[in-house]
Amino acid sequence: MTTEAVRTTCPYCGVGCGLIATPQPDGRVDIRPDPDHPANLGRICSKGAALEETIGLDGRLLHPMIAGRRVGWDAAIDHVARGFRDTIDRFGPDSVAFYVSGQLLTEDYYVANKLMKGFIGSANIDTNSRLCMSSSVAGHRRAFGTDTVPGNYEDLEEADLLILVGSNAAWCHPVLYQRVMAAREKRRSRLVVIDPRRTVTCDDADLHLAIRPGTDVALWSGLLMHLIEVGAADYAFTGRATAGLDEALAAAALGPVGIDEVARTCDLEPGDVAAFYDWFAHTARTVTLYSQGVNQSSAGTDKVNAIINCHLLTGRIGTPGAGPFSLTGQPNAMGGREVGGLATQLAAHMNLEDSHHRDLVRTFWNALAIADKPGLKAVDLFAAIGRGDVKAVWIMSTNPAVSLPDAGSVAAALAKCDLVVVSDCVERTDTTAFAHVVLPALAWGEKDGTVTNSERRISRQRAFLPPPGEARPDWWIVTEVAKRMGFGSGFDYRTPADIFREHAALSGYGNDGIRDFDISGLADLDDAAFDALAPVQWPVMTDRPEGTARMLGDGRFYHADGRARFVAVSLRSPVHAVNDEFPLILNTGRVRDHWHTMTRTGASPVLSAHIDEPFVAVHPGDAARFGLAEGSLARIASRWGDMVARVRCDDAQAEGSVFAPIHWNGRFASRGLVDAVVNPVVDPISGQPEAKHTPVALSPCAMAWQAVALSRRPLEVGGASYWARARGRGFWRTRIAGDAPPGDWDGWARGLLESGGAAAEWISYSDPASGRYRYARISAGRLHACLFVAAGPVEGTFDWIARLFSADTIEPLERAALLSGRLLAGAADTGPIVCACFSVGRNQIQAAIAQGGLASVQEIGATLGAGTNCGSCKPELRNLLTSAEPLAVSVGE
Repeated sequence: MTTEAVRTTCPYCGVGCGLIATPQPDGRVDIRPDPDHPANLGRICSKGAALEETIGLDGRLLHPMIAGRRVGWDAAIDHVARGFRDTIDRFGPDSVAFYVSGQLLTEDYYVANKLMKGFIGSANIDTNSRLCMSSSVAGHRRAFGTDTVPGNYEDLEEADLLILVGSNAAWCHPVLYQRVMAAREKRRSRLVVIDPRRTVTCDDADLHLAIRPGTDVALWSGLLMHLIEVGAADYAFTGRATAGLDEALAAAALGPVGIDEVARTCDLEPGDVAAFYDWFAHTARTVTLYSQGVNQSSAGTDKVNAIINCHLLTGRIGTPGAGPFSLTGQPNAMGGREVGGLATQLAAHMNLEDSHHRDLVRTFWNALAIADKPGLKAVDLFAAIGRGDVKAVWIMSTNPAVSLPDAGSVAAALAKCDLVVVSDCVERTDTTAFAHVVLPALAWGEKDGTVTNSERRISRQRAFLPPPGEARPDWWIVTEVAKRMGFGSGFDYRTPADIFREHAALSGYGNDGIRDFDISGLADLDDAAFDALAPVQWPVMTDRPEGTARMLGDGRFYHADGRARFVAVSLRSPVHAVNDEFPLILNTGRVRDHWHTMTRTGASPVLSAHIDEPFVAVHPGDAARFGLAEGSLARIASRWGDMVARVRCDDAQAEGSVFAPIHWNGRFASRGLVDAVVNPVVDPISGQPEAKHTPVALSPCAMAWQAVALSRRPLEVGGASYWARARGRGFWRTRIAGDAPPGDWDGWARGLLESGGAAAEWISYSDPASGRYRYARISAGRLHACLFVAAGPVEGTFDWIARLFSADTIEPLERAALLSGRLLAGAADTGPIVCACFSVGRNQIQAAIAQGGLASVQEIGATLGAGTNCGSCKPELRNLLTSAEPLAVSVGE
C-alpha cells in the first residue's frame, strides 16, 4: 500500500470535489480537500471530511457467493454468463436487464453499456441516475438538441442574480453553496430561493418564494410572458438562434398570466412575484440552479424547459455569469450520461433512435448487435421484472429495494425474478438479500478511473488502498462475464486506461463538430498520461486540449438546423391529488450529513450524530390537526405502503405538506423506508419518478413504552414495534418502542443487551409505577451496554454516556449516574451535534455564547471551530445566537 499522497475525487455528490488522500503507517488515511482542484478550491463538506470513517472493511463483501455459499471467481462468472446466455437464448435479449449506478466510474459504465446495447442487443440498461437527473437530460435534449450543460461553477461567482429552484444547496451541495456565499459578499449579488419548504438555504436568501408544490411551470411561464411585456426579450438572439417562440408563448398565454394571477396559482404574495420578475428582467448576469425539486416530478421535464425558455428569451445562456444550471446528485451521473448509461441513449451522446448514430456505434464497436429501440426505464424495468417479462437482472453498485418508489413492489419483483445478480462492495443491503449471486466490487479508494461532475469536468479517481479480499473492479467483472458469454473480442481490456481511450475515440468518431460530447483529444493518452490526467472540462479536442469552459454562448445548438428550441409547456395537475383519505403531500429529500441509502455514511459516527433516526417534519398546525406531538412517533401511509418516523414540529414546513428523508433502510431502521410510501408515478418524457408529491395520511403511532440502548455491538431487537440504530464512536445507539410492554422487563433487557455475549455483571433500576427501567451490562470492568426505558420518548443526547465506552473501567459514581439517569457531577454533555465537521454540540455552543458573550457566527467559529469548514451548520449557529435553550442534562426524565 502506498503511503504517498494521492489526488482523487470525492465519491459523493456531483460537485466533484478534489481530495488528497494520504495513507498513514498505522492504517488510517488522512483525507483533506485539494486546494488546486477547480471544483472545490480547497473546500470540503462534512461527508467528505468524514470519509476516513467509511473506508474500513466492516461489512464489506469480500468474496463471490452463489446462493449464500462462497465460491471462486471462475464459478461465479460462469454462473452469471450461463444464466444470462440461457435466458437470452430462450426468451430473447429483452428478457435480461442491467440496473447500474452513478457510483460507477465512467469506465465501468462504458463496458456495461457496450455489453448490453452492442452485444446482447437490448437497451435494457438503466441507472439510478434516472431518479435524480433524467428530467434535466430530457429538457436539455428538447431545448438544445443534446444533453449539454452550458456553464460552469465560475458562473456562480460572476452572476448578479442567483436563483435556486427546488434545491437545499446549503445541505445538499454545501461546497458550491459556500462558493456562492463568498461571491455574494464581493459582488453584492442577489439570491432567490424557490422551494415549498423554508430550508436552511432560505436563511441567506434575499427572497424566498414558498411556491405551492407542483406549480413551477406556472411561475416560469408567467415570467416568460412578463419578459415580453416589459421589453426584456433579446429578439436578436431568438431570431438567429432559436425556434418555437410563438408556440411557447401561446401555451403560456393559456395559463395564469400577470403577476396577480400567477401569485394566486402559486400561493405567493403578488409583491414577491413582482420582485422576482423585476430582478430577472433587469439582471443580465442571471444563473438559475435547479435540482431535485424540479427534476423529481411527473412534470419534471416541462419544469426544466420552462426555466430554459426564460434564459433563451433573454439570450442568457453559455456566457459568463448566465445560464440554466442543473445541480447533479451523484458523483458520476454525468459520466453515465456520456457513455449512454440511460436506457434511452447511445454512447457518446448519440441518439438511440437515429439510424446513422446506431451505424456509427455498431461499426466502431464491431458489435454483433445494436439496440434499435429504447429500453425499459428504471420504474418500468422493475415492473417488468415483477410481471416476469424480464427474467434476469444484474444490479451494479446500487440499492433499488430502498431507493425506488413503491419499494414494496420492487422487493416483490426481485423475490420472483429467476436470476438476480448484484455486484457491490457491501455484503448486506436490502437488495443483496434477494440476490442469487453476489460479486464483490472495489470501493472508493480502491478503484481507478474517471468521473465527470456537474460542470462537465472530467477528474480522476485514483486508488490509494489495496484491493481487499477477492474484490475486483466493476469493469473487470463485466468484461469477464462478456468473455464467457462469447463476446471476448469486444472486451479485451487490460486497464481502465484502455477503456478510457476507446471511450474518447468513440466520442470523436464521425463527429466533426456535429455532436457536443467530444473528448477525442484524450484518445491517445498513454498509461502514464492517463494516470496524471488533470481535471478538464469537455469538449476536449486536439485543437482545444485545455478543454471548454462554456458552451452554447455562440448561439450554436445541436438540433439539425443549429437552433435551440423553445418548448411549449403548460401547468398540469399531479397525477394523484390529496383527498379525504390522504390529505397531505409528502415531500422527500436528503439531510445534511447522510447520503442515499446510508451504505457509506451509516458507517460514520460523525455523520450519524446530527440526525440519528427517521423523522417527519410537520407544520405545528397539521400536528395539532392529526393529534401528533413533538418527539412522538407517527405512521405515514399512502395507497402504496407505510413507514414510521419521529415527529418534528417545524413551522418552516408549509401546512398541508410533510417532509421525510430518503436515507433509512432495513439495516438502520425497522420501519423507516420512505420509498415504501412514495408513489411510482413518473414523468412521461424522462421517466423520472415523482418523489416530491405523494398524497399521504398521518396518524399517531401509539407506543406503550420507548427506550434507548447504547451497546458495543449492533443489537438484534425483538419484541418491539419500532427500532432505529446509528453508529457512534465505539458504540451503537438504538432507539426502540413497543405497543405493549414485555411480560418480564428484566428478562427482555438481558436478552437484548447480551446478544450472544458472555455472562457479565448487571446493574438495574426499576420504577414500574412510572414505567422507567434502567439497565447496564458491565464486562471485565468496562461498560458493555446500557438501556433506558420510559413511558414516552426518552430525552437526552447520551454524549456523556457514550464516552464511558472508551474508558478502561467504569467507576462507582458512573454506575450510579447510569442508574439515576442524570449527568455525573463535573461531567460535560456536549448536546446534539450541530457541526459534524468538528463534532461540536449544541450545549457547547450555547455555553460558549453565554460565557464568552459571542455575538456572531464568526466568533463561534473562532472559539469552537464550528462553521469554519463546509459551512452547512451556519444557519443552525445563527438560530442558536438568537435563542436560549436549556442545557439537556438528564436521561429518561
